[in-house]
Amino acid sequence: MKKIDIAVVDYGMGNLRSVSKALEHVAPSKNVLVTSNPKDIANAERVVFPGQGAMPDCIRELDSRGLRDVVIQAAHNKPFLGICIGLQMLFEASEEGNVAGLGIFKGKVKRFAAADMKDSNGDKLKVPHMGWNQVYQANQLEVNRSPHALWQGIENGARFYYVHSYYVHADDASITAGFSEYPQQFTSAIASNNLFAVQFHPEKSANAGLQLLSNFVNWMP
Repeated sequence: MKKIDIAVVDYGMGNLRSVSKALEHVAPSKNVLVTSNPKDIANAERVVFPGQGAMPDCIRELDSRGLRDVVIQAAHNKPFLGICIGLQMLFEASEEGNVAGLGIFKGKVKRFAAADMKDSNGDKLKVPHMGWNQVYQANQLEVNRSPHALWQGIENGARFYYVHSYYVHADDASITAGFSEYPQQFTSAIASNNLFAVQFHPEKSANAGLQLLSNFVNWMP
């Protein structure tokens, strides 16, 4: 059996081709496999957990393919990157459909509040939050803390591409690795041990996104 360097979890949701092609671009020597086979995911050295769409649908499809347990195990024991819904699903519950998540982290996924959706000029902001926005690396703002390894080579405040109506609110603020503003501050990246997850789409985020993916491929947590 050919060695699987990076498994991209396929549960029928998300732009898997864009993710896999971006990974192949930054790591041409690696075997990148898009798979719905739990054994492949368990055997892979690294796991990418993307997602796009509604959280209830994502959870249902993940469970229907028997992938819940292997994803949870991978999130605890190997380099793991969550993207978009792949970040949101790591938490306990979501306001989107009042669905339970995987419960790896304590906290809830919340919808952008309509009452807050005004910019500094008082103009209405749209939901979903769609397009480019700056990401501020949380640990760069703290004294005597180095940037997370996945931020290496990425300017603090670099722009990444978003498409989402919901955001994560972690009970433990220390896992926040990045944040953006729309218009209020929200968590856009989390980090804990071997796991890193982002609300934005690195595969659609030009050079900064490719740098983050390259950093993940070479990350040794």
